[in-house]
Amino acid sequence: MNYIPIEQLKHAWVFKRKDLPISAKDLTAIKPMASARANTLWSTSISSTVDHPDFFSDDDWVAAENTWQDTGKWEATWDSDEPALPELISNNLPWENNTVVYFCLSKKVVIETTWAVFKRCWKNFLMMDDGPLLIAKKRKEVVQFLSNGSFKVGSKP
Repeated sequence: MNYIPIEQLKHAWVFKRKDLPISAKDLTAIKPMASARANTLWSTSISSTVDHPDFFSDDDWVAAENTWQDTGKWEATWDSDEPALPELISNNLPWENNTVVYFCLSKKVVIETTWAVFKRCWKNFLMMDDGPLLIAKKRKEVVQFLSNGSFKVGSKP
């Protein structure tokens, strides 16, 4: 099994908030990966040595200075009534709406969706802001969201 029901996700509540409603169609497109599949994606795309963003080391591409081209703040936009992602993120992720994206919280928790769904539901996703990475299938661009309200945009090696 590649996915688990969203109700089994530890953080399922972020997708059920009344103040940040998600359409039924979008909710079905938010697919938490089963632990084994999440582990494989994390190990091959993020890090084979650490299991959480708190533990990246110099051996991980995420920790390399040259990975990141720019930084910005997401929290003020998140707190506002503005539904769109911060412009710096949108400008640095030139993905088609149907691009498969992965919101990578840890080696055990990866959520798959499309770029269009992520853009509409990003405020829900960022209720989980403990350093997750947003990557896309077969794309180099990456963004990391930090719990201090900032983000980094860059390119994977």
